[in-house]
Amino acid sequence: MQEILAGPAGTFVFIVPMIVLFYFLMIRPQQQQMKRHKAMIEAVKRGDTVTLSNGMIGKVTRVENDEAMVEIAQGVNVRVIKSMIADVRNRTAVAANDAKA
Repeated sequence: MQEILAGPAGTFVFIVPMIVLFYFLMIRPQQQQMKRHKAMIEAVKRGDTVTLSNGMIGKVTRVENDEAMVEIAQGVNVRVIKSMIADVRNRTAVAANDAKA
């Protein structure tokens, strides 16, 4: 048994489980988190309360392809890139298709 673990095969025996462990502890959870964030961004509708990546909280007033109009104060609308939306706090969607609004 010691002869097998002494050569290049021994290195292989220890490296492969480390790579598998690294995948399941680091890479896979990050991929799943990215998928959940992408699905959340695609589901943003007018009327949703969102948190932006800089910490601002606002209400979505218009949704386009890659951008959204967010009201951060009464009468103050900012145009943001949808990927900068960190969280959707309250889902109260109004319309199914906001691109024409």
